[in-house]
Amino acid sequence: MRQKFKSVMSLIILALISIGSLAQLQRKTQPSIPKWVSDKGYWIIESNIHTPLDHIVSFYNNDHVLLYQEALTGVRLNPEKRKAKMKLKKLLEAAVFAWERKRKPGPLSAEEFGLVKAVL
Repeated sequence: MRQKFKSVMSLIILALISIGSLAQLQRKTQPSIPKWVSDKGYWIIESNIHTPLDHIVSFYNNDHVLLYQEALTGVRLNPEKRKAKMKLKKLLEAAVFAWERKRKPGPLSAEEFGLVKAVL
């Protein structure tokens, strides 16, 4: 009886260990996506180290179509900060929404989209 109990307990422990390791493998294969990454498109920031207050922000959809582009002057934009990334995500999703409503080829104008500088 004692031997049977030991073998059952060892099987249960082995099963728990294998289930735990399987869960860890599944978690490692599915990388987490940051909240600032949009599934509707992406943005590109062009800047120069010699003129840190001048930037060009371009928004693209997932088909690599330019939706909107604006030159920012007099604004220090740090793309490493999470707050800036979240604002750019919000602007990107607004640009995608406005472009889909328009449904014409070509980027949006400043009147159709609004100004990025006001948000950043």
